[in-house]
Amino acid sequence: MEKERHVLVVFPHPDDEAFGVSGTIATHVRQGSPVTYACLTLGEMGRNMGNPPFATRETLPLIRKQELQNAAKVLGIADLRMMGLRDKTVEFEDETKLTDMITSLVDELNPSLVITFYPGYSVHPDHDASGAAVVRALEKIPAASRPKLHCVAFSNNCVEELGQADIINDVSKVADIKIETIKAHRSQTQLMAAEMEEKLKHNDPQALAWINNERFWIYKFK
Repeated sequence: MEKERHVLVVFPHPDDEAFGVSGTIATHVRQGSPVTYACLTLGEMGRNMGNPPFATRETLPLIRKQELQNAAKVLGIADLRMMGLRDKTVEFEDETKLTDMITSLVDELNPSLVITFYPGYSVHPDHDASGAAVVRALEKIPAASRPKLHCVAFSNNCVEELGQADIINDVSKVADIKIETIKAHRSQTQLMAAEMEEKLKHNDPQALAWINNERFWIYKFK
């Protein structure tokens, strides 16, 4: 990974950064690239309440906010933006409003790299709407000065329709940070993190590949 002028990460939910991008973020931080994480919602409609449950529908927003702040601290992200949208409604936001929100961030930060979900290939409607807003904001910028856009995709048809990932980052040197970032989102990841750590203890090849490699597609603007 090359050092970037500034990296802007845009995802809709706390923990979206943890699973497929945290190793890449941690590497950029280690290299001295400033990173801003714009998290659009607090994931307050999440179904998981911990295991055993320690959250309620009323307390979950505050818990997930704290978990997000804890994860940002683990990653070394100094600039965490909580954008105040409501979970599971990003797809219903006015498109102009959403695009303008991203445009304002890009104008302020002047990033050389933006990371988000690939619209149409990221399963959740909030994921797709967030990625689409980023695309709309960046496509207004002349190609010569437009930041790179690296997208996360994980739908069943993503490789079939997009081809193999353009970038696979080896994040094995920061795998410990990735694991701690996942664990920071305790209300959502408690059981999964425990199962993952058990598999890693036994050198499970699939678990190792998932922890140590992060894949991105370069968005190709028309």
